[in-house]
Amino acid sequence: MAPDRRNAAVATRVGVLLAHLPGRTGTPRPRLAAQVALGGLLVYYVTAKSIEIGDRSLLVLLNGLTAAALYFLMASGFTLLFGLVRVTNLAHGGVYLLGGYAALSVQQATGNWLVAIGLGFLFSGGIGIALYLLLRRLRGEGLRETMVTLGAAIVMADQALARWGGVPSDLDPPALLQGSLPLPASPLLYPKFRIAVIGLAVLAGLVLWLLLYRTRLGMIIRAGVDDQDMVSMAGIRVELVFCAVFVLAGGLAGTAGVAGGTYLSLAQGEDNRILLASLIVVIAGGLGSLRGAGAAAILVGLVEAFAQTHHAILSVLITFGTLIAVLALRPHGLFGQPVDARL
Repeated sequence: MAPDRRNAAVATRVGVLLAHLPGRTGTPRPRLAAQVALGGLLVYYVTAKSIEIGDRSLLVLLNGLTAAALYFLMASGFTLLFGLVRVTNLAHGGVYLLGGYAALSVQQATGNWLVAIGLGFLFSGGIGIALYLLLRRLRGEGLRETMVTLGAAIVMADQALARWGGVPSDLDPPALLQGSLPLPASPLLYPKFRIAVIGLAVLAGLVLWLLLYRTRLGMIIRAGVDDQDMVSMAGIRVELVFCAVFVLAGGLAGTAGVAGGTYLSLAQGEDNRILLASLIVVIAGGLGSLRGAGAAAILVGLVEAFAQTHHAILSVLITFGTLIAVLALRPHGLFGQPVDARL
């Protein structure tokens, strides 16, 4: 082999080896160092503030996890639509509000919270079908989807105001989950239902993961997004599958509305607040990533809880600052990938 060719071959091999060294692919070294430094700073700050407020820090932690559970219930449905079906649904907050109010009416009529959450899921799933029929001809037209769903959200909020009024209302938790539990090594108490909401979010995440990765329906959903024509040629009605995704996303939003309406309240404006929080979670976690939505929900919930406790005036700024920091260090989100990332 000629010297020039030999040198070129050696250079090529060295380049390949260097490309696989840490810091050359994935996360660059400066960015990785910044991530480690920021993580260490956050751990130090949280530890110092927790010591400062003593046993109340456990309350803040549980409040953050409860908020994270609610955000995940919302963001998981948003992730299904945004990441799988590629639909920008700004009416998701309206589905949350209507689902919660529908469950409130059912509980007032039956006195049963479990019946209320079941029918709230079905009612919100029905709204999901209506949104699917509204948006099916607009797929791929992001601006028109955004404007149509924004208009739908306004209509939903007006209908909720006309039907249930503007006075905040809440559902009564089931008898088994009423009252509080003592916190370990502390005289403080914490509501049982809030802890149950955390369990509900974990259960929802597990069921979604099993559905998407361990069932034929999940396989069809992911394949239909990648190549709808090929799946259609296999005799599968992809549009019905996508409609099922809208039903599931709507049902999750309604479930979040029932949970939020039980431990918080149902009121005008809650749809916008929860929609904004779920958008932050979806973007910070990575578009289309279910595990990213879970990780980002925990991050946002805890940051929000600690910020409201220690820096109430700056809490909103700190929450959005967290999103900016995540995207600065991880441009595609915590578990996101470049364009066309999939669950």
